[in-house]
Amino acid sequence: MRVAFTAVPDSHLPSADSLLSIAVDALGGSERQGQITMVKAVQQAIDDEEHLAVQAGTGTGKSLAYLVPSIRHAMDTDTPVVVSTATIALQRQLVDRDLPRLSEALAKELPHEPTFAILKGRRNYLCRYKATAGWPEEDEQDQLFDPREVSATGRMVQRIQEWADETETGDRDELVPGVSEQAWRQFSVSAQECLGATRCPSGPECFAELARARAGEVDVVVTNHALLAIDAMGDLPVLPEHELVVVDEAHELVDRVTSVVTSELSESSVSLAVRRVGRLIDQPVADQLLEAGEDLKALLAAAPPGRVDELPEVLGLTLALVRDSAARCLTALGPRGGDKDDPDRAGQRKAAFTALDEVHDTAVRMLEAYGHASEADRAEVVWLEGGTDRRPPMLRVAPLNVGGMLRDKLFGDRTVVLTSATLALGGTFDGMARQWGLGDKGWQGMDVGSPFDHPRAGILYVAKHLPQPGRDGLPQAYLDEITELIEAAGGRTLGLFSSMRAAKAATEALRDRLKVPLLCQGDDSTMLLVKQFAEDEETCLFGTLSLWQGVDVPGPSLRLVIIDRVPFPRPDDPLTSARQRHVAARGGNGFMTVAATHAALLLAQGAGRLLRSQDDKGVIAVLDPRLATARYSGFLMGSLPPFWRTTDPAVPRAALKRLSAE
Repeated sequence: MRVAFTAVPDSHLPSADSLLSIAVDALGGSERQGQITMVKAVQQAIDDEEHLAVQAGTGTGKSLAYLVPSIRHAMDTDTPVVVSTATIALQRQLVDRDLPRLSEALAKELPHEPTFAILKGRRNYLCRYKATAGWPEEDEQDQLFDPREVSATGRMVQRIQEWADETETGDRDELVPGVSEQAWRQFSVSAQECLGATRCPSGPECFAELARARAGEVDVVVTNHALLAIDAMGDLPVLPEHELVVVDEAHELVDRVTSVVTSELSESSVSLAVRRVGRLIDQPVADQLLEAGEDLKALLAAAPPGRVDELPEVLGLTLALVRDSAARCLTALGPRGGDKDDPDRAGQRKAAFTALDEVHDTAVRMLEAYGHASEADRAEVVWLEGGTDRRPPMLRVAPLNVGGMLRDKLFGDRTVVLTSATLALGGTFDGMARQWGLGDKGWQGMDVGSPFDHPRAGILYVAKHLPQPGRDGLPQAYLDEITELIEAAGGRTLGLFSSMRAAKAATEALRDRLKVPLLCQGDDSTMLLVKQFAEDEETCLFGTLSLWQGVDVPGPSLRLVIIDRVPFPRPDDPLTSARQRHVAARGGNGFMTVAATHAALLLAQGAGRLLRSQDDKGVIAVLDPRLATARYSGFLMGSLPPFWRTTDPAVPRAALKRLSAE
């Protein structure tokens, strides 16, 4: 536990740039101009209580640049700073590497050695009570699993039970090897299902509450965008009270927040609610909800997937039936918070309330999505997602814009610093600021540059001579181009494709034509494929979305990044197409605001895979000629690093051959 210290007056603390110099010197590195600029900007934003968006290229050292002034602020105010990330990898980097080294380096310069902790959502921690008590069964799909899968799940359950007796944190990520979601959910609860620390028999030993308590005693709390959104938008605080938030990987904030506030309704969710309410209410009341779920199942099975722009009468009646049946079940359950002296029954009632609330509130939300006179006034979109062998079809509802939520809930009463390598799309921060809801808030945008000399280290080649990509797979000309580029590079290629179908098609077509090893995402776990790609210089790796943002392979194993097409969202994607139409209905340019911004962000992320260290060199090859010829090409080009640019096919081939010979 941290010893309590009196807040030190600001003048008694070293300046942020002085602390950076001390930290960098202690860590054996050297300060970079972009890093120094960013430290000063973050400190100024804290002093002025003004929001700041910072674009900092790979290799800038941005983690130190925001951690140093953040720690200083925590010391000065005796309140924790929250650092939010999008990926587990960055969370682990911060907690396992950056913060321990930085804390040790700054210990002698500050009132105490900086402390830190990681805080995740409640679902990530083992629930002691659920692991030992009679809890409602999580069996919604068991009948669909074959015996081998049930057996595998059983073995995972046994492993969790054994681990539960020895773990000190209850953190799922510490259970290695990992377990399936089906097994884990038998030992975890959501925030809505939790009985609460004061009512739960295991409250004093609750892993989630202990993690939250630790987070309240440290200087830096590391969390994720989803939990940040839940804390900002929920009725009860999850994170400790704080004045400063740093959002790293800020380009993913809107998508992560959207996921948190998206709801779904299916026959399975209704069935789960019926099972959970089970014997707690009269059977005829529960049967009404069961019948409503069966009506929903039949309706969704017959309907085509896609956006539901207008509410069909039969769907409206079915949703109203689900809503009203769930409401009757909720009434039959009686007052919330009952059974205080019977924890087992209290747990069953809480689980029933949670499942019923979700069904009822989602049905209400979907019906209300259609209560607007015009497209411009609509706030949410509803769509039907087709079923699979393992999952039934489901209705989903999501907001068309989360900027208002972020403006009111996240940016309202605290200072927020947002940073990423890709924020200035088309050369401006305005697009991202609009998505975040910062339009009328006080904020500054700053690009601190990159330590890389992009024009000297890399070539951006656009294959202007190729035909435009079509819907019928990769044209033969694309396959020929890919073959020639890979042969010139001697392998060493990361292929980023707009779809898994395209990645697999290219892999199958080129394996016999190429003499170098060719891996495809899905052949094995992505982590193992990237490891194999990095260790063998001749190997090529083809894949899709997660590789656009998740690959960090410095050195000679990566000399060529191939992008098959400008990564616009699918035209039939329900959410992005609805957002595009909504912007247009309000007089804006829906294509540029939504589709082109989406494409620019992914293009910049994909291009960022090439240069990961000072010694890296290579070629970005974009096969889609629209990047050079379309009316929006200037916006997309303006979002990319300033590589040396060419449309001459001979230039990248010659450069790759020279690099291959080194």
